[in-house]
Amino acid sequence: MRPTGQLHLGHLVGALTNWKSLQDDYDCFFMVADYHALMSEYAHPERIREWSIDNVIDWLAAGIDPSRSVIFRQSDIPQHAELFTMLAIVTPLGWLERVPTYKEQLREIAGRDLATYGFLGYPVLQAADILLYKAHAVPVGEDQLPHLELARELVRRIHSLLKTELFPEPKPLLTEAPKLSGTDGRKMSKSYGNTVALAESPDAIRATVQKMFTDPQRIKMTDAGHPETCNACGYWKVFSPEGYARLWEECRTAARGCVQNKRELAESLIALTEPFRAARSRYSADAVERILQEGAKKARLVAQQTIAEVKHAFGLAG
Repeated sequence: MRPTGQLHLGHLVGALTNWKSLQDDYDCFFMVADYHALMSEYAHPERIREWSIDNVIDWLAAGIDPSRSVIFRQSDIPQHAELFTMLAIVTPLGWLERVPTYKEQLREIAGRDLATYGFLGYPVLQAADILLYKAHAVPVGEDQLPHLELARELVRRIHSLLKTELFPEPKPLLTEAPKLSGTDGRKMSKSYGNTVALAESPDAIRATVQKMFTDPQRIKMTDAGHPETCNACGYWKVFSPEGYARLWEECRTAARGCVQNKRELAESLIALTEPFRAARSRYSADAVERILQEGAKKARLVAQQTIAEVKHAFGLAG
């Protein structure tokens, strides 16, 4: 996960809840992708280290357990950059130019010059992150499938070129994350300013929810609502499915207004995010740094073994 700001509800339903459950069945490596953050934030990198610590606090609050999983920071493992260099040498330029998220992010992320060599090579570094640990499975959403497929293509290309097998072909673990729009109805994104941060204060959550996009067809409280198209109702469906059935009927029959709906939703989200606020006092920056350094020791042992094998196969020193 890239440390480019505070984590929000989209991260909780889209990744963290799934990450927690994966610990029951897999040997998990969870990485703070600070090199990836630098690719978009290189002009203003001053908060990347702070966000790295901040994000890991939210991981811990969500149930990511450093005694069961390896939690580490990408830049603490120099082998990521080494493998990235070797993969970049054999990656055809056309493979990168056809990745759909490249042009999409060039359009969507305003105020940053992303027409750089590093940003074009973003999926190659992702491939290095995966292959360095010889991952058999990678939890991804559908939008990340092209990136993972590029990693699989690189595995096949390297095996063909070197006539030896170095890596397993990583398979996707598709996550069935519920759809959660931003508070304005658009895609939830920190760059749009339409998120609810996991560590946000109760008052801030109340203020954010009160401004949420609701039902544009409902002008007066006495008008029948359309919960299927209401963004606030969509949050109820994700975070309080038990209350959603009751809310649906009350909204459809005008027994419930949008103001009441959002007021109750805010209190529900405040209760949901309480563990993340509590974690602020439970985990100091020093404690998180120690967790990252312990994780780096474990990750480095695997990374060093892999890079030695790869360098030998490529005829390099070391």
